Amino acid sequence: MERRLDPAIAGRGAQGSLVPTRFGLATRETDGDWRDYMAQLDGPPVKLRTTVTEERPKTILNFNTSPDIGFDRSVNAYRGCEHGCVYCFARPTHAYHDLSPGLDFETKLFAKPNAAELLRATFAKPKYRPKPLAMGTNTDPYQPIERRYRITRQVLEVCLDARHPVTITTKSDRVCDDIELLAAMAELGLVAVAISVTSLDPRLSGKLEPRAAAPAKRLAALGRLVDAGVPVHCSVAPVIPAITDEFMEEIVARAAALGVKSCGWIPIRLPHEVAPLFREWLSVHFPERGDKVMHIVQSIRGGRDNDPDFFTRMKPSGVWAELFRARFRLACKRAGLGKARFDLDCTRFRAPEIGGQLRLL
Repeated sequence: MERRLDPAIAGRGAQGSLVPTRFGLATRETDGDWRDYMAQLDGPPVKLRTTVTEERPKTILNFNTSPDIGFDRSVNAYRGCEHGCVYCFARPTHAYHDLSPGLDFETKLFAKPNAAELLRATFAKPKYRPKPLAMGTNTDPYQPIERRYRITRQVLEVCLDARHPVTITTKSDRVCDDIELLAAMAELGLVAVAISVTSLDPRLSGKLEPRAAAPAKRLAALGRLVDAGVPVHCSVAPVIPAITDEFMEEIVARAAALGVKSCGWIPIRLPHEVAPLFREWLSVHFPERGDKVMHIVQSIRGGRDNDPDFFTRMKPSGVWAELFRARFRLACKRAGLGKARFDLDCTRFRAPEIGGQLRLL
């Protein structure tokens, strides 16, 4: 199922090439002697490069009926994510395209340049009814290629024009590139932003999330958004037992000091191919505690690497889960923080003008 490459691939979260077997694809293994022979002929392997393929889907809104999440529609401007977070629960989506959830997920990206155009057309449909639109639920809307494509910004511009509410989840300070746009939306009660802060150690972050913003930059982004009047939430996510849980209390305290009003935590989830990818990452970076980490993960997931079931997949159980809850609850109490509550305004919605037609009032 998995082919190991050289350990600790610089700048990447995945440490090998994972070939999905859920769909019956053929697996490949490279003979070690042959690899050594080719290295003598060709030199060391060429550094992995990020490629972006532009695609033009026919629809852009994704709807869901999951009882475990608080939104029913989302927009994903990109597929794959260069941040390379080894724990990313979205990695298995690349397997649907015969691509590896490992290195392919963070190096072979897809952009949707017509996303804003499609969204505008969707909003203009007579039967469309607004509810908060989630961005960043699958891959990060502010990953590095956003600076080039600006698809997320274009989507936000459509939402502002239509007075449509939006929630954003990111782990990038690049969100501040659109701070004037977000501030304008905030004045109308149309936006809320959540920034994920996983640790406070930049070296650890560089291993876990190699191309995401450093922890200090994410905290700074929280402060800038607060100052701009944008409702913000600090998400301590994911919490990885024996790896990142030591930072929970201090992240909460620092967020509160910046004026953030709410924090939340989410334990690590390891669906499908993410589990073996994460195990390999542990074997490279934390071999001395890998077994301990996975033992705790399994203890909060009913003895499995991952709990995929509705109603329980987002609610870990067991002694360790209760310990994390108690610690987090106490940290928020000390910092004077509450639960996230963002009442976005759906009453201002107005259908966009399409084809030169005047907007109906």
